[in-house]
Amino acid sequence: MEQPKGVDWTVIILTCQYKDSVQVFQRELELRQKREQIPPRTLLLAVEDPETRVGSGGATLNALLVAAEHLSARAGFTVVTSDVLHSAWILILHMGRDFPFDDCGRAFTCLPVENPQAPVEAVVCNLDCLLDIMSHRLGPGSPPGVWVCSTDMLLSVPPNPGISWDGFRGARVIALPGSTVYAQNHGVYLTDSQGFVLDIYYQGTEAEIQRCARPDGRVPLVSGVAFFSVETAEHLLATHVSPPLDACTYMGLDSGARPVQLSLFFDILLCMARNVNREDFLEGRPPEMGQGGADVAGYLQGARAKLWRELRDQPLTMAYVPDGSYSYMTNSASEFLRSLTFPGAPRAHIVHSQVEELQLLGAGSSVVSCLLEGPVQLGPGSVLQHCHLRRQRTGTYLNMSWSEFFQKTGIQDWDLWDPDTPPAERCLLSARLFPVLHPSRALGPRDMLWMLDPLENGGEALRAWRASWRLSWEQLQPCLDRAATLASRRDLFFRQALRKARHVLEARQDLSLRPLIQAAVHEGCPGPLLATLDQVAADAGDPGVAARALACVADVLGCMAEGQGGLRSGPAANPEWMRPFSYLECGDLAGGVEALAQERDKWLSRPALLVRAARHYEGAGQILIRQAVMSAQHFVSTEPVELPAPGQWVVAECPARVDFSGGWSDTPPLAYELGGAVLGLAVRVDGRRPIGARARRILEPELWLALGPQQDQMAMKIVCRSLDDLQDYCQPHAPGALLKVAFICAGIVDVRSKLSLSEQLLRTFGGGFELHTWSELPHGSGLGTSSILAGAALAALQRAAGRAVGTEALIHAVLHLEQLLTTGGGWQDQVGGLIPGIKVGRSRAQLPLKVEVEEITVPEGFVQKLNDHLLLVYTGKTRLARNLLQDVLRSWYARLPAVVQNAHSLVRQTEKCAEAFRQGSLPLLGQCLTSYWEQKKLMAPGCEPLAVRRMMDILAPHVHGQSLAGAGGGGFLYLLTKEPQQKAALEAVLAKTEGLGNYSVHLVEVDTQGLSLQLLKSETST
Repeated sequence: MEQPKGVDWTVIILTCQYKDSVQVFQRELELRQKREQIPPRTLLLAVEDPETRVGSGGATLNALLVAAEHLSARAGFTVVTSDVLHSAWILILHMGRDFPFDDCGRAFTCLPVENPQAPVEAVVCNLDCLLDIMSHRLGPGSPPGVWVCSTDMLLSVPPNPGISWDGFRGARVIALPGSTVYAQNHGVYLTDSQGFVLDIYYQGTEAEIQRCARPDGRVPLVSGVAFFSVETAEHLLATHVSPPLDACTYMGLDSGARPVQLSLFFDILLCMARNVNREDFLEGRPPEMGQGGADVAGYLQGARAKLWRELRDQPLTMAYVPDGSYSYMTNSASEFLRSLTFPGAPRAHIVHSQVEELQLLGAGSSVVSCLLEGPVQLGPGSVLQHCHLRRQRTGTYLNMSWSEFFQKTGIQDWDLWDPDTPPAERCLLSARLFPVLHPSRALGPRDMLWMLDPLENGGEALRAWRASWRLSWEQLQPCLDRAATLASRRDLFFRQALRKARHVLEARQDLSLRPLIQAAVHEGCPGPLLATLDQVAADAGDPGVAARALACVADVLGCMAEGQGGLRSGPAANPEWMRPFSYLECGDLAGGVEALAQERDKWLSRPALLVRAARHYEGAGQILIRQAVMSAQHFVSTEPVELPAPGQWVVAECPARVDFSGGWSDTPPLAYELGGAVLGLAVRVDGRRPIGARARRILEPELWLALGPQQDQMAMKIVCRSLDDLQDYCQPHAPGALLKVAFICAGIVDVRSKLSLSEQLLRTFGGGFELHTWSELPHGSGLGTSSILAGAALAALQRAAGRAVGTEALIHAVLHLEQLLTTGGGWQDQVGGLIPGIKVGRSRAQLPLKVEVEEITVPEGFVQKLNDHLLLVYTGKTRLARNLLQDVLRSWYARLPAVVQNAHSLVRQTEKCAEAFRQGSLPLLGQCLTSYWEQKKLMAPGCEPLAVRRMMDILAPHVHGQSLAGAGGGGFLYLLTKEPQQKAALEAVLAKTEGLGNYSVHLVEVDTQGLSLQLLKSETST
């Protein structure tokens, strides 16, 4: 239903019969505005008809007056002026009369459809469908003016109905096709070849209907939709001050005018039809008016005469939509059932409902907004709406024939109907079944439920029922509390929705709960949803389920902030939240969830606190992710080797990596919930392996750390003499944090030990360690620097400590290290840089998290060909991957449909990319790169800076494909050029373009060595 662009309505008016329903329907309009079905600036008005039987024409005139009055006041006028119509798009929706099959009328009849793209989850009513049709299908392209739409019909209109507004003036009716048989009880338009309406027939003769037929044999039905240009609307509005038409408006009635009933189509629009003459028009009467005396006819004739004078010169045209459909919602139960069921369907159609035993629902039936617990059976072709049923009863009077009902209950037909009621009218609607007053006692549900077991108390219930004053459903309907009815429906919707939320989370379904969260917050009931999410998290045996439940709590809190209070991404280490975090860190999930909820209650008072609370819930989810990723430790092992002498350097050198497909699928929790697959290349940049670390033992029981841009240029030096110096290992921006955590991850230091740092080092190694790391790549390069650097540091440290660690174990050890460091991140970087050549890394959708690597065999000579066509361009933009990562995880936990679909596409694309490498096809690889970049942008909107987009556009004619490395947002751009050895040529192309910043072009080649370890000769400690 949702369309990208619709009419920006100035005013939407919903007319209704009863004044006690105005506030109810006003709230319903406002709810739809909150759900983003209606533009945020649209003025919404629920307007009572001046009289119950004012007719569709009178209701239209009154609504037009109310709209003009409100717009005049908004514009600063003190009187009603039609000038305000000149820049207004107005939509008038008519509720119409009572409907026997829905307490709230045809507009709020629920339909067995749902909109999975809707930002807010809600039951779809006929009003919602009509709003969508008017806003996104019929309305777009129309000039300012007034649209009028009934709500007593079911419409279907194609996305592009092909209505032209060129040269339009006057009024226009929308017609949908129908059969000549259907037209016998309906209205049809007669038009000329140019589309001008000649006449409008209601229940016309066979000859009249045939005169209206189109070449395909169908006829244009009066379909309840009309449009008035500003000029025509001004003419219509002018009648509100002239008797007797003033009686159609609240102003006239308030002035004591006698009510008049008018039809929109057979009074207001009919007078514009070209073949209608004045005499016939004045003598006629609209079909909805029925019979009346001479005084009524004379009064109507005066009203029609005024309409003729004002509107006769306005042209009336018809827009026919041949691919649409129209069905009037009659009072026929069989027709209504047909419109809501699915004849021929093999199973029931279930919408916004939770059903425990699906097999008991009959084929072709529909269930809308229900909660069915236990063995509830539904016959084929049935409709069930707004019901919470816990068990199956043996039957009710609704399922009995009248003869069976009379026999079982002892009720006689004279109890239900007057003797002079014709047999055709003796039906459920007119049956006086419902007791409302007893002469001696209060009534309750038992006074109706006795009919289920009429012999239970020896006829006493029948006698009490007969002694009561009873009404039929037809008599009760005008007395209904529509606010209570809609509130009850809403309550049941959310009760089933809570069951749905629990089931989606516990069954690990890829279904987004964000629309449901939006609905709960917009309609003022987030509390029960928060309680359900708390319970799911606390009871979860799976850390993935618990983490997703906590992420949903964060979404609820963020939604409650209503876009205020700051960005969702931010710090999550407030001391007030440390107690619940400590429970989670210790593995006490239930205690942690309870403590989180207790703390949450203190942060609900204003948007800024809500946003900060949401950040801390995401922080709690990160703890659970970290615990899940820690399972990778199962695959970390070392072998004892000869301990190098003090002062002997162990040097680890690594290439960078370039990702060709699948990135983001390796990021926890996607890596173990979806399963990841990434194709990466180990690469040298300008002929160099740019990342490295070296470690050696020293005599002093200390840790000496150094970082720099090159092996012989250390820019920062840190000395750790106590465990306190290591306590900031989990703060990624602290100086030397990665080096500090490497010592902890390698098992050289235990920060929780009661032994001091020097005691630990002396006892195990007889001294301390010195560790240097370097990277020749700029910060935020996108080439996997930090993870590869962590792998190099761990490899050098472990060897310096007398242990050998395999590459597979090192991949998993880096996962462990990055969780301790709290940077998160996936496994693709270390796979890409530690393992040589071209390969695919994969992880399955399971825990413990294990990464498996497949090296890709390419045709002979293809690696050199690839080297000749692959280039790196440093964009000069620094990548901010941390915020991108938080946004992606938030979208994944929300299971946004586009993100889920894209994540699956990333994994599938990796296998296609691997095949392109096996074939040695540069054009295919270019296609993979191009689609991969589009996938990255879908995964992390905002990862393509404008300057980078400009650079990519400039380079596009020269390349098979291109993508930013890693998460995007800046760093390096890698290109697969059409021609070989294009570094100088592309430098010349970029040099001609101003404003690209500090870019640089670099050679790149596939590295066939991967991680290398070397023991240098012994040196004296310095």
